[in-house]
Amino acid sequence: QVGLDSKGEPELVTYARQRGAYTIGLACTPGSDVGALADLDITVAVGPEVLSGSTRLKAGTATKLVLNMLSTGTMVRLGKTFGNLMVDLRATNEKLRLRANRIVREATGLDRATAGALLDNCGREVKTALVAHSSFPWSAEDYERAKPDLRLNSVNELPELLQMTTDYTDVT
Repeated sequence: QVGLDSKGEPELVTYARQRGAYTIGLACTPGSDVGALADLDITVAVGPEVLSGSTRLKAGTATKLVLNMLSTGTMVRLGKTFGNLMVDLRATNEKLRLRANRIVREATGLDRATAGALLDNCGREVKTALVAHSSFPWSAEDYERAKPDLRLNSVNELPELLQMTTDYTDVT
Protein backbone atom coordinates (compact mmCIF):
# COMPACT_ATOMS: atom_id res chain seq x y z
CA GLN A 1 0.00 0.00 0.00
CA VAL A 2 1.17 3.50 -0.76
CA GLY A 3 -0.04 6.65 0.93
CA LEU A 4 0.51 10.09 -0.53
CA ASP A 5 0.48 13.41 1.24
CA SER A 6 1.09 16.49 -0.85
CA LYS A 7 1.64 18.69 2.22
CA GLY A 8 4.71 16.80 3.41
CA GLU A 9 3.22 16.27 6.86
CA PRO A 10 4.22 13.08 8.69
CA GLU A 11 0.79 11.98 9.99
CA LEU A 12 0.25 9.43 7.21
CA VAL A 13 3.68 7.85 7.74
CA THR A 14 3.09 7.69 11.49
CA TYR A 15 -0.34 6.12 10.94
CA ALA A 16 1.08 3.48 8.57
CA ARG A 17 4.00 2.64 10.87
CA GLN A 18 1.63 2.15 13.83
CA ARG A 19 -0.09 -0.54 11.78
CA GLY A 20 3.18 -2.29 10.90
CA ALA A 21 3.41 -1.13 7.27
CA TYR A 22 6.69 -0.54 5.50
CA THR A 23 6.76 3.18 4.79
CA ILE A 24 8.28 5.27 2.04
CA GLY A 25 8.71 9.00 2.44
CA LEU A 26 8.65 10.80 -0.89
CA ALA A 27 9.53 14.48 -0.84
CA CYS A 28 11.05 17.12 -3.08
CA THR A 29 12.64 19.02 -0.19
CA PRO A 30 15.79 17.60 1.46
CA GLY A 31 15.42 16.97 5.20
CA SER A 32 11.63 16.62 5.17
CA ASP A 33 9.80 15.32 8.22
CA VAL A 34 8.17 12.60 6.11
CA GLY A 35 11.54 11.24 4.98
CA ALA A 36 12.95 11.24 8.50
CA LEU A 37 10.08 9.09 9.81
CA ALA A 38 9.84 6.64 6.90
CA ASP A 39 11.64 3.33 6.50
CA LEU A 40 12.83 4.52 3.09
CA ASP A 41 13.42 8.17 2.34
CA ILE A 42 13.20 9.17 -1.32
CA THR A 43 14.11 12.80 -1.79
CA VAL A 44 14.08 14.27 -5.27
CA ALA A 45 15.82 17.62 -4.94
CA VAL A 46 14.33 19.56 -7.84
CA GLY A 47 15.09 23.07 -6.60
CA PRO A 48 12.74 26.02 -6.70
CA GLU A 49 9.85 26.07 -9.14
CA VAL A 50 10.07 28.27 -12.22
CA LEU A 51 6.79 29.89 -11.21
CA SER A 52 6.81 30.72 -7.54
CA GLY A 53 3.91 29.12 -5.69
CA SER A 54 3.39 26.34 -8.21
CA THR A 55 3.95 22.73 -7.15
CA ARG A 56 2.73 21.17 -10.39
CA LEU A 57 5.83 21.82 -12.46
CA LYS A 58 9.12 20.33 -11.29
CA ALA A 59 7.99 18.84 -7.97
CA GLY A 60 4.78 17.36 -9.38
CA THR A 61 6.55 15.90 -12.40
CA ALA A 62 9.37 14.46 -10.28
CA THR A 63 6.86 12.89 -7.88
CA LYS A 64 4.97 11.31 -10.77
CA LEU A 65 8.21 9.87 -12.22
CA VAL A 66 9.17 8.32 -8.87
CA LEU A 67 5.69 6.81 -8.48
CA ASN A 68 5.91 5.40 -12.02
CA MET A 69 9.26 3.78 -11.13
CA LEU A 70 7.83 2.30 -7.93
CA SER A 71 4.79 0.86 -9.71
CA THR A 72 6.94 -0.51 -12.56
CA GLY A 73 9.25 -2.20 -10.06
CA THR A 74 6.22 -3.64 -8.28
CA MET A 75 4.88 -5.13 -11.54
CA VAL A 76 8.27 -6.74 -12.21
CA ARG A 77 8.49 -8.18 -8.68
CA LEU A 78 4.94 -9.56 -8.96
CA GLY A 79 5.83 -11.44 -12.15
CA LYS A 80 3.60 -9.41 -14.44
CA THR A 81 6.35 -8.81 -16.99
CA PHE A 82 8.44 -10.84 -19.43
CA GLY A 83 11.59 -8.92 -20.27
CA ASN A 84 10.36 -5.42 -21.01
CA LEU A 85 6.84 -6.57 -21.90
CA MET A 86 3.79 -6.32 -19.63
CA VAL A 87 2.33 -9.79 -20.03
CA ASP A 88 -0.27 -10.00 -17.29
CA LEU A 89 -2.90 -8.56 -19.61
CA ARG A 90 -6.38 -9.79 -20.40
CA ALA A 91 -7.60 -8.41 -23.71
CA THR A 92 -11.15 -7.27 -22.94
CA ASN A 93 -11.56 -4.62 -25.66
CA GLU A 94 -10.23 -3.95 -29.16
CA LYS A 95 -7.38 -1.71 -28.02
CA LEU A 96 -6.17 -4.34 -25.56
CA ARG A 97 -6.64 -7.14 -28.14
CA LEU A 98 -4.31 -5.29 -30.51
CA ARG A 99 -1.81 -4.70 -27.70
CA ALA A 100 -1.97 -8.35 -26.62
CA ASN A 101 -1.36 -9.51 -30.19
CA ARG A 102 1.64 -7.17 -30.51
CA ILE A 103 3.10 -8.39 -27.20
CA VAL A 104 2.72 -12.05 -28.17
CA ARG A 105 4.34 -11.35 -31.55
CA GLU A 106 7.26 -9.52 -29.94
CA ALA A 107 7.83 -12.26 -27.38
CA THR A 108 7.46 -15.23 -29.75
CA GLY A 109 8.25 -14.05 -33.26
CA LEU A 110 4.83 -15.28 -34.46
CA ASP A 111 2.93 -13.53 -37.22
CA ARG A 112 -0.28 -11.60 -36.51
CA ALA A 113 -2.67 -14.43 -37.48
CA THR A 114 -0.82 -17.09 -35.47
CA ALA A 115 -0.58 -14.82 -32.43
CA GLY A 116 -4.33 -14.15 -32.73
CA ALA A 117 -5.17 -17.85 -32.90
CA LEU A 118 -2.93 -18.54 -29.91
CA LEU A 119 -4.60 -15.78 -27.90
CA ASP A 120 -8.07 -17.06 -28.86
CA ASN A 121 -7.10 -20.49 -27.56
CA CYS A 122 -5.84 -19.01 -24.30
CA GLY A 123 -8.84 -16.91 -23.32
CA ARG A 124 -7.11 -13.75 -24.60
CA GLU A 125 -4.63 -13.93 -21.69
CA VAL A 126 -1.14 -12.96 -22.81
CA LYS A 127 0.73 -14.75 -20.01
CA THR A 128 -1.19 -17.98 -20.67
CA ALA A 129 -0.53 -17.67 -24.41
CA LEU A 130 3.21 -17.28 -23.85
CA VAL A 131 3.39 -20.27 -21.54
CA ALA A 132 1.33 -22.38 -23.96
CA HIS A 133 3.50 -21.36 -26.91
CA SER A 134 6.75 -22.03 -25.06
CA SER A 135 5.44 -25.52 -24.23
CA PHE A 136 3.91 -26.21 -27.66
CA PRO A 137 5.30 -23.94 -30.42
CA TRP A 138 2.77 -24.74 -33.13
CA SER A 139 1.88 -23.15 -36.44
CA ALA A 140 -1.28 -21.11 -37.03
CA GLU A 141 -2.94 -24.16 -38.60
CA ASP A 142 -2.15 -26.27 -35.54
CA TYR A 143 -3.67 -23.65 -33.22
CA GLU A 144 -6.78 -23.36 -35.39
CA ARG A 145 -7.20 -27.15 -35.60
CA ALA A 146 -6.87 -27.56 -31.82
CA LYS A 147 -9.03 -24.55 -30.99
CA PRO A 148 -11.98 -26.46 -29.50
CA ASP A 149 -9.62 -28.51 -27.32
CA LEU A 150 -7.44 -25.69 -26.05
CA ARG A 151 -9.85 -22.90 -25.16
CA LEU A 152 -8.97 -21.66 -21.69
CA ASN A 153 -11.10 -19.58 -19.37
CA SER A 154 -8.21 -18.65 -17.10
CA VAL A 155 -4.58 -19.38 -16.35
CA ASN A 156 -5.80 -21.76 -13.62
CA GLU A 157 -6.82 -24.20 -16.36
CA LEU A 158 -3.28 -24.43 -17.74
CA PRO A 159 -2.58 -27.83 -16.08
CA GLU A 160 -5.63 -29.17 -17.93
CA LEU A 161 -4.20 -27.75 -21.16
CA LEU A 162 -0.91 -29.53 -20.61
CA GLN A 163 -2.70 -32.79 -19.89
CA MET A 164 -5.04 -32.46 -22.92
CA THR A 165 -2.22 -31.68 -25.35
CA THR A 166 0.02 -34.64 -24.72
CA ASP A 167 -1.19 -36.12 -28.03
CA TYR A 168 0.01 -33.01 -29.89
CA THR A 169 3.58 -32.76 -28.54
CA ASP A 170 5.08 -34.14 -31.75
CA VAL A 171 3.58 -31.29 -33.80
CA THR A 172 6.11 -28.54 -34.57
